[in-house]
Amino acid sequence: VQLQASGGGLVQPGDSLTLSCKASGPTFVTLALAWFRQTQGKERELVAAITWSGGGTDYGDSVKGRFTISRDNAKNMVTLQMTNLTPEDTAVYYCAAARGGSDYAPRKNAYEYDYWGQGTLVTVSS
Repeated sequence: VQLQASGGGLVQPGDSLTLSCKASGPTFVTLALAWFRQTQGKERELVAAITWSGGGTDYGDSVKGRFTISRDNAKNMVTLQMTNLTPEDTAVYYCAAARGGSDYAPRKNAYEYDYWGQGTLVTVSS
């Protein structure tokens, strides 16, 4: 599985931005998916996760109510819609995938994911 993330950029506080991650391979429908982010000197943290079935989603506490993860199995794509961005959201965002798992409880830890995209930088600054 190869993951290609895109959509990062420089935005102002309060703006919205959508990240996309396209996966290669015919087994996309079996993949649990997630977005993590990382800033320098800090561990990679969960932003949002979705189960292989789409039946369960979870979010990091700092983004709940502002970010939405979704998947499009027809396009082999997972997206992260981000609204009301703040400077604290500045980070490199990574999409991640893992095979199988629960159909209602998303995987929340980075070590549970086997495949990673290259990262896309989001900078929130005025």
